[in-house]
Amino acid sequence: MTAPDEIRERAQDEESDESPTAGDPSGETSRALQLHTAGEVSRRGARDLDSVDRRGLDTRGEDSPDPSRESRPDTAVDGGAEGGGDGAGTTPAPVSRRRRRPLRTSLIVVIAIAVAAAAGAATTGVFGGDGSDVANASASTPPTTAKVQRTTLTRTETVDGNLGFGDASTVQAPAAAGPGAGTVTWVPTAGDIVKRGGTVYKVDEQKVPLLYGSVPFYRTMKDGTEGTDVATLEKNLAALGYDGFVVDDTYNASTAAAVREWQEDLGREETGTVRPSDAVVASGARRVAEVKAVTGAPPSGPVVTWTGTERIVSVALDVQYEDIVAKGAKATVTLPDNTTVNAEVTDVGSPTTPSGDSQGAAGGSAGQGGSGSKKATLPVELKVDDQKGLGRYQAAAVKISLKAQTRENVLAVPINALVAQRGGGYAVQAVESDGVHAKPVKVGMFADSMVEVSGPGITAGTVVGVPK
Repeated sequence: MTAPDEIRERAQDEESDESPTAGDPSGETSRALQLHTAGEVSRRGARDLDSVDRRGLDTRGEDSPDPSRESRPDTAVDGGAEGGGDGAGTTPAPVSRRRRRPLRTSLIVVIAIAVAAAAGAATTGVFGGDGSDVANASASTPPTTAKVQRTTLTRTETVDGNLGFGDASTVQAPAAAGPGAGTVTWVPTAGDIVKRGGTVYKVDEQKVPLLYGSVPFYRTMKDGTEGTDVATLEKNLAALGYDGFVVDDTYNASTAAAVREWQEDLGREETGTVRPSDAVVASGARRVAEVKAVTGAPPSGPVVTWTGTERIVSVALDVQYEDIVAKGAKATVTLPDNTTVNAEVTDVGSPTTPSGDSQGAAGGSAGQGGSGSKKATLPVELKVDDQKGLGRYQAAAVKISLKAQTRENVLAVPINALVAQRGGGYAVQAVESDGVHAKPVKVGMFADSMVEVSGPGITAGTVVGVPK
């Protein structure tokens, strides 16, 4: 057996249990940094050459074996190890080959990443295009889709308002008619509800009741008196259960008889005539807001302030929204706890500009932030039929959504489905069998997270992409 053959055989015997595989970089590196005898290096160098030879690696080029490598293992390896050769036949060639392969792989990965990034940039419009060409060529479905709907859109305006019992009005007692006019002996309590026939206050322990109507008593009514005040009196007497007379606008003997019966029930003197101070007239049941009169004082001046008994919503509306409110208009009221109730506009006042005395107090002028800077507002009241829906709120700040405009039978998509186009305008991503296509659309009303759209190819049921 020749020396090279003996070396090869010994190297093959030791390969499986002494050394790592040829592809193990850690094993080769650790051995390359150690000092060995010439014989040890020769045996391991031959084994490495043989391992490379069996894998078919060519240190000179591609994966083809070098037929001359096997004939000079000792010289090639020993010369490299001892440093006595010129390096032409040393073994770094296989190491160099293993280093070039990762480099080439890295270049391929970098190129692939660059291509993918360019495609993504083109798809998202980074390069400044309108995205139509890319969208047309893309067959991928957007992450979320929606269908074009045929529906009714309603635009609303949300304004601030206040929940309460409305503006308070003042009950005035008639001026005392000289000495002995009487003394206030009883007044109600704030929060009390006074209904038809109920007592507003007492003078000398005689009740002054509430009657419903629009015209207050302004004269003494007796047999032969005619007018709307007489009609108001007779309507109330009939509503309280008194009869024997015809409800009209004429005060006659039958009316006087019913009045005497009524005065008896009130504990008053039965005169058969009615004076202005004998009753208080209001539009309906009232809730006492504040008591002004003091017991023991004469019955003159303010007695109480009161409001309606039902809670309403009042708004000082900016005049720019004047065109969206009218009697009967519907609205939604959002309470502090985020619950909602329906409301209806019942009264629209005249535009007013709030006046204040801050100008004079501050010594300024209208041009310096005085009353001239205040905006004109429109007083609006809304009725809430579902009083229970208002919970226990007696007074609270609320939000009112007024219906400003309605568009019926229109095509609409979610607002997020719109894609801005370069140069202006919008498009939607129509998802079709042959891919995703950018289709320009004309937009209309925006309402409730939807937008009205129209354009070629846009029909009810069209599937569009909704980017996240």
